Amino acid sequence: MPARAPLRSLVADRPLAEQVRAQLAEGMAKGAWKPGEAIPSESQLAARFGVAIGTIRKAVDGLVAQQALVRRQGKGTFVTAHDSGRLMFHFFHIVERDGTKSYPEVRTIDFRRDRAGAEAARALDLSPLDKVVRIRNVLSLRGRRAILDDITLPAQLFPGLTEKIFVARENTIYHLYQSRYGINVLRADERLRGAVASREQAERLGIDEGAALLEIRRVAYTFRDRPVELRVSHVDAARFEYHNTLGKGEVL
Repeated sequence: MPARAPLRSLVADRPLAEQVRAQLAEGMAKGAWKPGEAIPSESQLAARFGVAIGTIRKAVDGLVAQQALVRRQGKGTFVTAHDSGRLMFHFFHIVERDGTKSYPEVRTIDFRRDRAGAEAARALDLSPLDKVVRIRNVLSLRGRRAILDDITLPAQLFPGLTEKIFVARENTIYHLYQSRYGINVLRADERLRGAVASREQAERLGIDEGAALLEIRRVAYTFRDRPVELRVSHVDAARFEYHNTLGKGEVL
């Protein structure tokens, strides 16, 4: 294993595969392997840890199941990279009423620092007085305003994040988290409910005040189930809907 990926010695307090999985996850979180980069082979990892290849395979299987790693036949196992394809497949589920799915155009209309407050503190495991970054975006699909997104981030996890950095990103928002801050979003918990448009929401989305909205409250998690983002989305329910196909594997 390269010297840039230091790992602790294994001990007997937990199953070996779990210990290996945790240390590999820690290595990825600290940037030992970059997004899209291959991790060492199973035989190299087995030699480093002094365990059987079966133990390594079980540990890697766990990270693949978490979507932190992805296997590519004949090429190896790679750190999952957040890009436009992963966004569309895993995290973006808004389609037009006829089922058409398209990549969203994102326009940032507000970026500020604030205190967490009660709701964000509960979602992000913070104190209400902790500092957060609040970002508001309008997402359009094929030129039609569709979603008003309110994103809240723990400021301590995103040091130095500015509106200029956020707006100038070259890829998805989750790719920015991963490439600049080493935060790999592995899963998201979403709750959906109906809502009606306030005057401000109606103006932002170009709809009537009181129009039907779909509200999506998402908490995104990284390794060890640490919450890293609260996102509340309001979707124009007259023209768009939520569509999530479960159980379909990713084709690589």
